[in-house]
Amino acid sequence: MTSYRQIEANRRNALKSTGPRTEAGKEASRRNAIRHGLTAETVIGAMEDAEDYTTFEQAITADYDAQSAVERELVLRLASLLWRLRRATMMETGLFELEAQHLCEHRKNRQLLQGSSELIHELFRKGNCETKPDAPIEFARSFLRLANMPNFALDRLSRYEATLWRQAGRIIYVLKTLDRRKLQEQTRRRFPIHDESEYE
Repeated sequence: MTSYRQIEANRRNALKSTGPRTEAGKEASRRNAIRHGLTAETVIGAMEDAEDYTTFEQAITADYDAQSAVERELVLRLASLLWRLRRATMMETGLFELEAQHLCEHRKNRQLLQGSSELIHELFRKGNCETKPDAPIEFARSFLRLANMPNFALDRLSRYEATLWRQAGRIIYVLKTLDRRKLQEQTRRRFPIHDESEYE
């Protein structure tokens, strides 16, 4: 068991701690609770801004009148799920952009291999893939290539997104149920039902 003297010594030492002093140290410690905290709802990666997530979470929280600890946890979980759904949409967009770049590079290399000097001059004049073919066709080609990749990236992303939507739907359902119960309880308090036997 820790002695009283040891506790006091620990408290004095804690008062001497000033925390990180350099900008890099401050930046690293700023994300500790988000990255390492067991209670952190969403892990914010290096590519995301913790302040953006906090603002997003506050906007979601403002939509609900969470009065109990359970309701607050549900609302925070909902914010986390919706944030990850936004992330999944960004990943899907990124996959299509990568595939479009791949198709563009493939088209450019194929034209260069044909050996036509006019094509080379045209490419340098207009830049990389500035003259795009029909967008729906290119989108369909990108989709087919992504859907048939051996790592099934699009399929995995789709399942991930569906799982998040199911979880978010359940939480929204529970929150609506709790809201209905609160409304019923408030109505009972305002208009109590009296037992008729009291008046006999």
